[in-house]
Order: sequence, then structure tokens, then C-alpha cells
Amino acid sequence: MRRLKFILITMIALVSSSCQSKIKNKKTIVQDTKVRTQELGQYETAYFASGCFWCVEAIFESVKGVKEAISGYSGGLEKNPTYEEVGRGLTHHAEAVEVFYDPKEVSYESLVKVFFGSMDPTALNYQGPDRGPQYRSIAFYKNDSEKKIIEDYISKLKKEKIYDKPIVTQVVKFTRFYKAEDYHQDYEKHHPNNPYIVNVSIPRLERFKKKYPELLKQDWR
Repeated sequence: MRRLKFILITMIALVSSSCQSKIKNKKTIVQDTKVRTQELGQYETAYFASGCFWCVEAIFESVKGVKEAISGYSGGLEKNPTYEEVGRGLTHHAEAVEVFYDPKEVSYESLVKVFFGSMDPTALNYQGPDRGPQYRSIAFYKNDSEKKIIEDYISKLKKEKIYDKPIVTQVVKFTRFYKAEDYHQDYEKHHPNNPYIVNVSIPRLERFKKKYPELLKQDWR
């Protein structure tokens, strides 16, 4: 009986610590810290997917040279996907982020380093507690130069035998990015007490910060 109770408690904890756990408050939060789209035109963009976008957005926004990171969906053919559709695996999209950065302050090579250094590239169709192809890892490239940078970095990881298992991250030509619903933007910042944020997002961010302190903004929280 005691063992059954332990199993039930564990299952509840896992459900509550999932990026797809029920969001009780979906009201639009005024994004006072989000830069207006028209102000981002001067920056370069990069696109990545590596699990729950709440985590990935927070990680990239901690990197110096990154002006903004926006949560959204990419990698599928369906138009205007919703969180419910993507989360339930009803599309071919993955949760992704659009990164606006200043190449004078941070190189694309560094962003690729951030991408691979902040997740497990050997995890097939999952990342942390999140399961399904919507959480697969993808490095999107916009041109041949970016593609070569990604492939060279993967070759470097393989040569140095950083991982015991094969790297399964997809390298995909970027086509289109769909911005996620407003309540997802800066989710980690606006919902610090959410079980998923406490148990998954913040620990993941802290691991990244500890691993690459030289890449962080000086004033980052």
C-alpha cells in the first residue's frame, strides 16, 4: 500500500512538472519587457528547438548580445498552429524560439554553442520530462554558412566524444516561424512559482549559467 502511494505521488509530480501541464491562467500578460517587433529589424535572427520553449527562451535571453528571444512553433507544414495542437502532437511543428541577436556582440557560432550546451542532443523526441516529437531538438539554418557552422560543431562534439550516445539533433532548413500565444512569452519570468518552472526551467537555466558564465549578460538575474 505504501509503495502504491509512493508511485501515485511520483506520477502526480511528473504531470505537474510538464510543459504541457494545465495552464490555469491564460490571460494575456502585458509584455513590458518585450521589444516591439519593429524595433528588432536591425538584428539578425536564429532559430532553435530543444524542448519546452519556456526553458529555451530564458536561456537565450541570458546570453549577452541577444536582444530578444520569442517562443513559438516551427518545423512543420501546418499554418498558424496553436499550443494545444502542437502540445498534443497534432502537428509536425516543434516548440521553438526565434532569437534576435547583435552579431557584433555574439556570433552565430556562439549561439550554436549555447544551443548544444543547454540541452541533451542525444535525446530522441524528448527533453527532460517532456515527451513527443514536438519536443525534439532542431538546429534551423537559413543559409549554407549557418548549416556548415552547425554541422562542424556536431562533428566537433563527435570527435571529442562528448556523448556516449549518437547525436540525434535535426539540422533543418528554416522556412517559417509562428509566434506562440502571448501568455507563453517570458513565461519563466512571469510565473516563477509554476511547478514546471521551479522543477525544470530554473534548474536547466542554472546549469547552463554555471557551464558558460562567460556568455552571460552582466546584469542577468
